[in-house]
Amino acid sequence: MSVQERKQRERAERERLIVATARELAEQQGWDAVTTRKLAERIEYSQPVLYSHFRGKREIIGAVALEGATEMAAAMRDATSGADGPRERVAALARAYLDFAERNPAVYDALFQLDGGLAYAQEDTPEPLKDAFAALLECLSEVAGDGVRPELFTETFWASLHGLATLTRAGRLPPEDAERRTELLVDRLAML
Repeated sequence: MSVQERKQRERAERERLIVATARELAEQQGWDAVTTRKLAERIEYSQPVLYSHFRGKREIIGAVALEGATEMAAAMRDATSGADGPRERVAALARAYLDFAERNPAVYDALFQLDGGLAYAQEDTPEPLKDAFAALLECLSEVAGDGVRPELFTETFWASLHGLATLTRAGRLPPEDAERRTELLVDRLAML
């Protein structure tokens, strides 16, 4: 291995450490607790080293979001792959999405609530974000209905899932009805 290759590998490892540490800190204490000072202390590098990887917290949030999008897409695909029939696939998709949001609140915030400097629904949208939407679309396109663009239906269904995830996390919806809400979404919006 050349010196250049070793340096590139070490740089990539430092970057992964920064992102993992930011994610861990955000999950434990919230995004307000994620500062370059705290990150530098936790990973035992100086703040200038952090800035050599990321220009600031916004880019770190973006990196966490991209990592989270990849994980979310995999979770949704895993959940739907074993389901039989359209209703079961859509229900599995909805549960996987809501479960991901519940288990990874800081990552979910990085994806959908915070400014990570990422473009959504545009030409320059990063591939992990496109792939997460594609994971939704793959399942939902088969139930969009006649005369409805699958992308539009997917956006609407996704918005409903996001609303449920956000309102549930904020304690605005009674937890005992969570499963019934998911069933209503699947049965009525997807008309299954």
